[in-house]
Order: sequence, then C-alpha cells, then structure tokens
Amino acid sequence: MQQFQELSVQFEHYLKEHSFFPALPENLYQPCRSVVASGGKHVRPALCLMSGELFGKLSEDVFHAAAALELFHNFTLIHDDIMDHAPLRRGKPTIHSEYGVATGILAGDVMNIYAYEQLSKINTACLPKILKIFNKTAIEVCEGQQLDMDYEAEDDINLDKYLEMISLKTSVLLAASAQIGAVLGGADEEDALNCYRFGKNLGIAFQLQDDYLDAFGAKKQTGKLLGGDIISNKKTLLYVGFKELTDDKQNDLYNHYATLAPEEKVSKTIMLYKDLKIDEYAKKLIASYSDQALAYLNKIKKPAEQLSALRELAVALLNRTC
Repeated sequence: MQQFQELSVQFEHYLKEHSFFPALPENLYQPCRSVVASGGKHVRPALCLMSGELFGKLSEDVFHAAAALELFHNFTLIHDDIMDHAPLRRGKPTIHSEYGVATGILAGDVMNIYAYEQLSKINTACLPKILKIFNKTAIEVCEGQQLDMDYEAEDDINLDKYLEMISLKTSVLLAASAQIGAVLGGADEEDALNCYRFGKNLGIAFQLQDDYLDAFGAKKQTGKLLGGDIISNKKTLLYVGFKELTDDKQNDLYNHYATLAPEEKVSKTIMLYKDLKIDEYAKKLIASYSDQALAYLNKIKKPAEQLSALRELAVALLNRTC
C-alpha cells in the first residue's frame, strides 16, 4: 500500500491532468482554478485513495470520488472564509478578498456542482451508496457550520457542544473520505464502517490539534497569525477548557485581556491558558481521540502491515507543529 505522500503527489498530478472548469466566464472559473491549484495537503482525497487501495486496486472511480471530496472541501473553505471575514488562506488572499464576495459565493456554488459532476462518473452499481454517504456528509457539514456561527453568540459552550460542532463541521468529511474509498475498493460493510469511525475520530483529534496549535504551535510557517483564534474571539477547545477550569478572578482577567491590542491580547491570554494548564488539557483530549481512531483502524480485517500507511498518516497529522 502506498504512503500518504505518494498518493498525495499522485492526486496532485491527477488534478493537473484534468481540467474541471471551462475557460469562460473567466471571472467565475479563474477563482476556482486558483483554489484548486493553491496547494494544501490533499488529506481528504489521499485518505479516500488510501482506503480504496487498502481493499483493492485503485480504479478511476476512486479518483473521481477523491476529486469530488477535494472540490467539495474547497467549496466549503471559500464560503467559510466569507462568513469568517478571513483575509488569508494557506498564506494567500482568500477568494472573496481578491475577487469580491459575490464572486466568492458563485465560485463556491459552482465548485460544489462540479463535485457532483465528478461523482456522476462513478460506476452506477456503486453510485447510490456513494451518494448516500456524500449527501449525508454534505448536510452535516452545513449543520456544523451553522452551529459554529450560533456558538459565536453564546458564552456557555461546553465540551460536548463543541465536540458535536467540530464533528459535523470538520471530522465527518474525513470520515466519509475513508468510507467512500473503502466502499469503492470493495470493503464489506463492517470494514467500511470502521474506516468511517477511524476517519471521524482522526478528524476530531485533527481539529483539536489545530485549536491547540493556534496558541502553542509554530504558525509562522502556515501563513496564519499566532493566536488568530484569540484575536477573533473564536470559541475553540482552548476557550472551552478555560471556561471549565476558570474561577471568577481569572475570568475577569480574560475579559480584560479581550480589550487589549491584538499582540498583547494574544500573549496575555496564552499566559493565562498556561497558568491553568489548558495546553495539557488539550493534549490529553487530542491523545484520547487519536487512540480511539487507531483502535477502530485496528478493527479492520487486514494484516497490520497493510494498515501501517494509515497508521503513519494518523501519527503524522497529530504530531505536526504548525
């Protein structure tokens, strides 16, 4: 079985060889081409390809599904950036920043349609099952985004609520990527479900790690600001942990720091998090979901050596520092 990096490169070549978008109107399709060409790790399509290869030879159907997942993911990023008023993505101007909000909305919409165009090319014998997984996931991602926006106006977001939101917004797409690849590779229902559960728990751990790295990682290498979530008052895992562990005095400090200039706000809030050991709280939770992901991976009825590439992917994603 090929490693993640090999399949990521293979998928990158697939993207370059296939033109998903027509030339005109240029003001609609150039932003789409720009997003697809902007890089990224291609985690979701590569996970789909890895799961497909785990159970059978990689077919054109698996590549169509991988492309659909990548297009859908990029569509959600375009619209998320608009809703978050984000100026940068992957160190470059976001689509709406460069081309305008209206074009950003249209580019995201048409990219979603082209994702379904890729799915429509899958063998008709498998297509109903793949569509059922994909549509369920797409709906859940929208539900997760709505919860994320709803929570912006709430102060009492607890861990359960937060985990539900990130499960829907982030992890179900990773889960579906693994499951869809497995189904197209010929996995039985039990193995395909364990691929889904592996991907879902990995996705939760991945998002929790992302929250942790916002304050405690090396963000300079990503094009993002250190403490960007703190500056924008996002209610991430660190905020949830703070609310669980804080007292009135520390809460007053937090509210005071929120009024400071961005650089001082970030440094003092991170210091407060460290005093409460929020970094340790986060790392324990990340490890818990990582362990659950690997437990489901180990339930798949394949020899350990065949599962090693997926295990190494999980370890690499969760050991990153930025």
